[in-house]
Amino acid sequence: MITRFLTSVSTAFSPFNPKSGKTARNFLALLPPNARTTMKIDVKQLPRADANKPGVLALKFKDGKEMNLDLETLKIKEIMTEVDRHSRMLGRKEELAG
Repeated sequence: MITRFLTSVSTAFSPFNPKSGKTARNFLALLPPNARTTMKIDVKQLPRADANKPGVLALKFKDGKEMNLDLETLKIKEIMTEVDRHSRMLGRKEELAG
């Protein structure tokens, strides 16, 4: 997954909800070890009472684009595809700009 163009990652999920919790943890595991120095990361765990509340993953890119992804409906591969698609587009713009 291309994370070079990410500036902010914010997620809120219930660890007791298997759908959203697993996807959020998998995404956070895919971030590089130096991610906290290169981008802002905010992780919120919802209490057990909010176990049915859907998880949210919000991403911000260097060009200002914001993605709010629903963790209930998207799988980790679909999220990676969306992030890589936009990151490749930013990479092409950067190459063309010189």
